[in-house]
Amino acid sequence: MKIKRSFTIITVLAAAVTIIVLASFNEPEPPLYTNLKVLPKNISSKDLQSIMADDFEDGIGVSCGFCHANNKDGHGLDFASDAKPEKEIARSMMRMTLNINEKYLKLKHPKIGDAALIISCTTCHKGQPFPDGADPK
Repeated sequence: MKIKRSFTIITVLAAAVTIIVLASFNEPEPPLYTNLKVLPKNISSKDLQSIMADDFEDGIGVSCGFCHANNKDGHGLDFASDAKPEKEIARSMMRMTLNINEKYLKLKHPKIGDAALIISCTTCHKGQPFPDGADPK
């Protein structure tokens, strides 16, 4: 009887330790990027770089500094900052293209950077910061 009780206690303790260890491995990692409002908060570095290079650099013909403000120390860019109005304009344009693709072109769950998008930045911008006929002022 005493051996059976000891065995039960050890089994329960071992199970508890196993559950705690497994739970610690499943903790979600904190997001890599902050202040993402249109793109997924858990976006991979590879996907984000692809979107920025393919959709924005190529599709709109701009570099990172077009939308992203400089760091306060003057070295590099502050990607989380909303100091430049161009960043919010870019967000609005992303929402607009997603809406057009979903509502009018019937794409299910469109995502920025997805090759299945029918309407993208390039559709109107054609590699230029301002589409034909758009007044940048």
